[in-house]
Amino acid sequence: MKGLDKGPRPATPAQAWAALAAGNERFVGGRPDHPNQDAQHRGELVGGQNPFAAFFGCSDSRVAAEVVFDQGLGDLFVVRTAGHVIDPSVLGSLEFGVSVLKIPLIVTLGHDSCGAVKATIGAIEDGTMPTGFVRDIVERVVASVLAARNVGPATPEAVEAVHVKQTMELMKERSTVIRDGVAAGRLGLIGLTYALSDGRAKIVHAIGDVGVESPGTPA
Repeated sequence: MKGLDKGPRPATPAQAWAALAAGNERFVGGRPDHPNQDAQHRGELVGGQNPFAAFFGCSDSRVAAEVVFDQGLGDLFVVRTAGHVIDPSVLGSLEFGVSVLKIPLIVTLGHDSCGAVKATIGAIEDGTMPTGFVRDIVERVVASVLAARNVGPATPEAVEAVHVKQTMELMKERSTVIRDGVAAGRLGLIGLTYALSDGRAKIVHAIGDVGVESPGTPA
């Protein structure tokens, strides 16, 4: 049934991840529920939102969190930048989600064939930086390319996995709200890479009690 209500909101990091993982499986299998998208639910959201997960991901048009994880209106609090690069407005948005909306899980979502990652690899290889504000994005991804090179071939996929992990560590390092939430067990962080070909989201790093072990991506 399209537009069905999924039931109680996940309240813990592990519950939130379980709901997202189930949604991604439905999407991969071509059996999405399209929950919380009916007119009645839309009307109920006028009075306020109560999302159960925050997403920080790339702006790529092919990676829409609500679609990839089969969620509906009001379920996800989404922040996106090209290359999922951290800046003060990103951290402020995520802190709002954690401190005001009481979100128990932050997901960092990367993907293969990322233009920002490819642009950074190219800039390092040919020594030519892009112009305008694109340069700022590339400069923020450089550290991930160099870190990936330290452990093996810096393919776009390898760089993306490292970049997801470094993004997570950076948000925890810079944000007291996020760091304290993790320390108290109220908040979990999980990092994923999304495959454009089959639609599957793979775990590359986890911080806090999200119900899964961290694969231990090289840093």
